[in-house]
Amino acid sequence: MAFPPITEQSDEWACDVIVVGAGPAGCATAIEATRAGCKVVVVDKSRFPRDKCCGDGLTTGALRHLDALGLDPVAVPSWKTIDSVHLRGPRGRRLAFPLPPESDGTFAAVCRRSELDAALVDLVRREGATVLERHELVAVSQTADSVTADVAGIRFHARYLVAADGMWSPTRKLLGIGPPDYRGEWHAFRQYFTDVTGPAADQLLVWFEPDLLPGYAWSFPLAGGTANVGFGIQRGRGHRVQDMKNLWPRLLGRDHVVEALGPSAKPEAPHRAWPIPARLGDVPLAVGRALFVGDAAAATDPMTGEGIGQAIETGRDAARSIATAGFDVPERAAAQYRRCLEQGMIRDHGLARSLSTFLRGSRRTELAISVAGASEWTRRHFARWLFEDYPRAAVVTPSRWHRRLFTSPGAFHPNRPPVS
Repeated sequence: MAFPPITEQSDEWACDVIVVGAGPAGCATAIEATRAGCKVVVVDKSRFPRDKCCGDGLTTGALRHLDALGLDPVAVPSWKTIDSVHLRGPRGRRLAFPLPPESDGTFAAVCRRSELDAALVDLVRREGATVLERHELVAVSQTADSVTADVAGIRFHARYLVAADGMWSPTRKLLGIGPPDYRGEWHAFRQYFTDVTGPAADQLLVWFEPDLLPGYAWSFPLAGGTANVGFGIQRGRGHRVQDMKNLWPRLLGRDHVVEALGPSAKPEAPHRAWPIPARLGDVPLAVGRALFVGDAAAATDPMTGEGIGQAIETGRDAARSIATAGFDVPERAAAQYRRCLEQGMIRDHGLARSLSTFLRGSRRTELAISVAGASEWTRRHFARWLFEDYPRAAVVTPSRWHRRLFTSPGAFHPNRPPVS
């Protein structure tokens, strides 16, 4: 097929890959595809920076991917490195789980998604891809050898479209695929607090409240005495999403939460809520020349609700699959992409779902915390395992085991070989 030439004033553009959505999944796709030699255009309906509902926590897995993409934490003003995880069980027991020392790299961090996403968009532009903000997808169609997307008055002709457009995925709706009336497996609620003077100013806190299980509440510290405070609940476990607003002040009034935030803490802005899609492998990953990544692929971890690392990984996998398969056989790219996820993330998520089921009761959750805190060795490695320093389901995927599985350095380590 002969694509029309691109000019900046043209209402028809051609590219190898058009990415819909400039969040972490879309930016990761764009960076990886550009590095593979593809001509890439990213479109997003928003202008950056923009607020994004999120817990703002970055696991080791997410940090490794951000490191590989070339992100500089200095570009994210609210960035705060975490050195330990503090848990409170449903019966009030408190335990601290240390992460490796800073000299070994970064194993956990917190930063505002508005700043992280804006920094990633800047990185995409520096890599050479085109980013068009305030450009909303309104139509999409496919033929055997191309995909056409209508975006804010411009018609794009591309070899592939990568949908990184979130839980509700306009791309999926326009193509007429996916589960109808899908509302996600979890629902989360968060609010920023300023003037935090208690332990929450510096500590990453997770509270396993009896009335939230298998969900939990959190307080994640940000730079400047600010904290991201919120909670998540699992749909269909006796929790009513419409009751979350009423539960919020009761949760904030609990003694251990008040103690953590300190007497001066106050809300920075109104609370926000959002659904969490966590059923990777059960929603379409590809159709024709369109591949789905991040929340559009329902890739969030079904136990922790963490989605940034998963979003970036799916984006990188999709771009690599396209580069490996080439432009002529989209079925090959789709098969390669699904194979990447089946060999790793889908298996990890299967185990995570089982663990989430186990943690539905207070007694079981308390038992799990006791086992994790039984010794210095278990506390140290539980924190690494929780933050995805190594795959949770590696036991059933021996190919992912390696000699330094439990001792490898974290992200942004000056003496570590480049991350692939």
